[in-house]
Amino acid sequence: MPVALTHLESGHTAPDFSMPTSGKGETVDLNTYAGRYLVLYFYPKDDTPGCTTEALGFTAQTSAFDALNADILGVSRDTIEKHNKFITKKELGITLGSDAEGLVTEAYGVWVEKSMYGKTYMGIQRATFLIGPDGKIIKVWPKVRVKGHVDDVLQTLRDHLS
Repeated sequence: MPVALTHLESGHTAPDFSMPTSGKGETVDLNTYAGRYLVLYFYPKDDTPGCTTEALGFTAQTSAFDALNADILGVSRDTIEKHNKFITKKELGITLGSDAEGLVTEAYGVWVEKSMYGKTYMGIQRATFLIGPDGKIIKVWPKVRVKGHVDDVLQTLRDHLS
């Protein structure tokens, strides 16, 4: 049973972060997205079924998010090399951040105790944060179910803008 997710809620200032991203490994931080909305989503591991479905879903809606002044950043503890292989293999059109040291996943409260087959271990709980252009959290999805999630995030952003 996962422990409770993040203490972060709507209205809170999003924790700053700094991490290398897919491609050439350029470093981004929260300020990189100032003036735009940010869909910051955390996922357990590159190239696994649920993570692939989620990444493909966000890729398919990239232009819709862009039209709403929103960027998408997926984060796991995988390396840039693994991210780049995942992007190439699945033809992803989103940016992936590498939180190899775990500072970002811990700051956002998504590094949690999990259990499988009676064994407990630490891992990333799938979660999404919609962050406004001012750096404030608009909405948190603490325990994401992949099916329909991308559409839900997109609709939440549309509703926020209307």
